Amino acid sequence: MLSRLPVGALKKANAFGAASRSASQVRFASSGTAPNASAFQTLLNSRATLASVSLFSVGSIAWYTHLYGSLPFFGEVHASSPGEAGLHPPPYPWPHKGLLDSFDHASIRRGYQVYREVCAACHSLDRIAWRNLVGVSHTVDEVKAMAEEIEYEDGPNEEGEMFQRPGKLSDYMPPPYPNEEAARAGNGGALPPDLSLITKARHGGVDYVFALLTGYIDPPAGVEIREGMNYNPYFPGGGISMARVLFDGLVEYDDQTPATTTQMAKDVVTFLNWAAEPEHDERKRLGLKAVILFSALTAISLYVKRFKWTVIKNRKIFYNPPVDKGH
Repeated sequence: MLSRLPVGALKKANAFGAASRSASQVRFASSGTAPNASAFQTLLNSRATLASVSLFSVGSIAWYTHLYGSLPFFGEVHASSPGEAGLHPPPYPWPHKGLLDSFDHASIRRGYQVYREVCAACHSLDRIAWRNLVGVSHTVDEVKAMAEEIEYEDGPNEEGEMFQRPGKLSDYMPPPYPNEEAARAGNGGALPPDLSLITKARHGGVDYVFALLTGYIDPPAGVEIREGMNYNPYFPGGGISMARVLFDGLVEYDDQTPATTTQMAKDVVTFLNWAAEPEHDERKRLGLKAVILFSALTAISLYVKRFKWTVIKNRKIFYNPPVDKGH
């Protein structure tokens, strides 16, 4: 039959056969490397590889941040050198530092005593009212008695004159100076900061304040400070106007706790931390309730979702093609 085909048809048939043979040769030639390429592609697309690469990347960034204190590829600009920022305070094991830990309220009471007898002569506590102490460190009667010891200016009265009255629970703790100028004049030009938010306003927080109160030492060799200044390595620059104020036995605690320097520093820092964050205990209590509630709601929602979708997910779909009844 081939002899009966036209010449053009024979050429097309030969060309088609040659193309088929070359395609099969290429297919057979590449079949030797196909398993390796397929295995490599499977390795790249596997979840284990993706998880390994992700963990390696996150671990590398975490390791770099732990060593150098900053994220890689992001430069930092500082207005001062690390030496001018002062010695970084060490971390201390505060009893309220944990996720579910609350303040030591006995320490808050002792800390208020240290603040009243030592710190209140220079530092104010503008954001704390007498009523804030009720139920935290003192009873209502105790706070009322302390507030009534202070005279507050009030008025005007019916004659239009201002008058003095004993303090009430709604009054805020009085400042030691009437204005900023008087505060600077009484401290050699330095302005004692307000302590209401001091643990939030300083880098290092409670660790910094504790280290500052207990870190007074003599200037090391080669370090000179101005006359009237004191050396504290934790203070930026090293020279601080405030002298050391805490010494062993300076106060006498009502609960007979030994009033060592570190004990008084720990108590007053705990009190100042509460003053900066009085909602601390309530926030953690509500957070624990929220975790329990939302965990239960999540479990219930997962059960309802599985119950509602199990019928749809477990059903089988059959396809019966139509039968041609003509044959």
